[in-house]
Amino acid sequence: MKLSRINIRDPFILKKDEVYYMYGTRAKRFGSQTGGFDVYTSSDLTEWSRGKTCFDSEKFGLNGGVNWAPEVHKYKDAYYMFATFTKENGLRGVYILKSDSPEGPFSIHSEKAVTPFEWECLDGTLYTDKDGTPYLVFCHEHTQIIDGTICYLKLSEDLKRAISEPTLIFSATSPSWVTEIVEKRHYITDGPFMYRTSSGKLLMLWSTHINNKYAIALARSDNDNIDGHFTHLDPLFTQDGGHCMIFRDGERLMITYHAPNISLLERPVIKELIDTGDSIAIRK
Repeated sequence: MKLSRINIRDPFILKKDEVYYMYGTRAKRFGSQTGGFDVYTSSDLTEWSRGKTCFDSEKFGLNGGVNWAPEVHKYKDAYYMFATFTKENGLRGVYILKSDSPEGPFSIHSEKAVTPFEWECLDGTLYTDKDGTPYLVFCHEHTQIIDGTICYLKLSEDLKRAISEPTLIFSATSPSWVTEIVEKRHYITDGPFMYRTSSGKLLMLWSTHINNKYAIALARSDNDNIDGHFTHLDPLFTQDGGHCMIFRDGERLMITYHAPNISLLERPVIKELIDTGDSIAIRK
């Protein structure tokens, strides 16, 4: 089936051999108590299989609240899913799941949520530095702190737990063009994703609101690592789409995100990117 028939948020695409695997948040009830995640497969990014359950959150006691933003990374000899669930204290946190196959089934891997217990967190992504050290980059939610932030922490080599305290990267209001959610007067940070350009520059893509529309923002590290100072660049996309990630289709660099940001209308979008060395742009 076509992407226009797939109703998910937060799409994430992994390629293994000649097959693309796409994951996302089930859009029903805005991803709340939806019972887990599905995987869709394709050989050409145009025609996709029907969704097949790859993680059953009910089976592992994680269906009490949100089931959000699954992303799957190949790390060493296995596949690891980073996803957001509601913890036993009612706050959201990022868990790490594991499977031997990108099709799943995935099972719980981390000892508990790897984000701080008393924090409301979401949208964890894996970043490994040039030495192979794994980090979690994630959002501390505006629902708890009003001005949302993006932070990182170091993970154990086996990805089972955090081994450092969180470090602040920046807050939602650090770029001047971010605007508040009008009805709540909060400022959003969503969906960070790390990308290293052809010249070695480290970029972060993330989502926020600009002029009352969901948008994709860009920031660049001054030392090409996660502990650098991130300078905000011009936004990548401002027309009510976001929570993106980057993957490759052969020689082509691709981005996927959901749009519009309206419950039950959101669909995955796939576009080609241009890597300029210093930054990226969506090919017109």
